[in-house]
Amino acid sequence: MKQQKPQSEKIILGIDPGTNIMGYGVLRIKGNKAELVVMGVVDMRKENDTYLKLGKIFDRVTGIIREFLPDEMAIEAPFFGKNIQSMLKLGRAQGVAIAAAIRSDVPIHEYAPLKIKMAITGNGAAPKEQVAAMLQRLLHLRDDQMPHFMDATDALAAAYCHFLQMSRPENDAPHMKSWKEFVKKNSSRITK
Repeated sequence: MKQQKPQSEKIILGIDPGTNIMGYGVLRIKGNKAELVVMGVVDMRKENDTYLKLGKIFDRVTGIIREFLPDEMAIEAPFFGKNIQSMLKLGRAQGVAIAAAIRSDVPIHEYAPLKIKMAITGNGAAPKEQVAAMLQRLLHLRDDQMPHFMDATDALAAAYCHFLQMSRPENDAPHMKSWKEFVKKNSSRITK
């Protein structure tokens, strides 16, 4: 059972899925300000078994949820590349992280990498270094708070992108629990 937080406070968990390194970042939202709680990575490079990696992702995301009690999770969507095997592995990692959030009743919001980069830097093709530098400025992070692996800042960027989306009143769809709920609340927008 979740602890009650003050009404004006919200916790967002960001996930950058990966089967070798998975990034995570947690933001605390107070009113209209975001602050870093924690960011880091789950390093699975020494694990050879694909299924054990997926189990580790599930366990670690579940542990992060138990520790920080996020109200919502923002996850980076897999991007379409030329290597189909890599896409499948990434999709599995994302699915396992999503399953951990579902099991804990944490609403999930998925963002394309281009949208995340655009929200943080204004450039959908921005390199990871530019995203990390902008997050450092936006969240007033010291150099010693910046992680070695940019998977952590990518995850934090997903959380920050969701924070920015929350402040846009026209963006109701991500707050719906299902398509059925969306259709019910937006019947005038549906054509038959």
